[in-house]
Amino acid sequence: MGLGRRQATWAVRGLRDEALPLFEAADRGIVPLPEVIEPTVALKPLTEAREVVEDYTSMGLSLRRHPFAFLRQDLARRQIATCADVRAPRDSTWLTVAGLVLVRQMPGSASGLIFATIEDETAHANLIIWPSLFERQRRTVLSASAVACRGMVQREGEVIHVVATNLIDLTHLLRQVGQQEESFCMPNTAADMVRSSGGPDSRIQRTRDIPDPDLRGGEASM
Repeated sequence: MGLGRRQATWAVRGLRDEALPLFEAADRGIVPLPEVIEPTVALKPLTEAREVVEDYTSMGLSLRRHPFAFLRQDLARRQIATCADVRAPRDSTWLTVAGLVLVRQMPGSASGLIFATIEDETAHANLIIWPSLFERQRRTVLSASAVACRGMVQREGEVIHVVATNLIDLTHLLRQVGQQEESFCMPNTAADMVRSSGGPDSRIQRTRDIPDPDLRGGEASM
């Protein structure tokens, strides 16, 4: 349309279906009086990061860069792998991965297991959260918009999971995207925490033989 997002929003908010009463009373002629002519305003364009924030606020997604792309240098300094990196290690490798939380599922037939999917600018990764970890970190599991997960890679053919031993809420880092003061807006998904009474879930079958890391003394630090 030839206008930046901020300039377009300013123009749209200036539109009204009817004239303001004071100006309508003052403007009785064909040509608007000077006091009702709004001066042209040149607003500073939004940064790319802020454009992404506005996309998520209005639509819950963005066709621009992923929010984690703006945080990658900071995450790399913390030795946090990308979601794409999860595909490379061998089975039972320990790593830390992070991303936006897309969905959390607790199938009724999973004996308390929670399956979560996170996403960064490279790919998505599937997490397995055991009931013992859920009880310790319930708030993070249920409310975090972004998490870092320390866990063990579990490969079963083409299916790859990270069996979580510790989670860190990274929601506060999202405020750095676009230098915003308010919380980053992530839409709730209808599948969050769904308890399903349907047929067997293939993911449950693949995880039955994986012991809870808390019971095997696995790495739990991040």
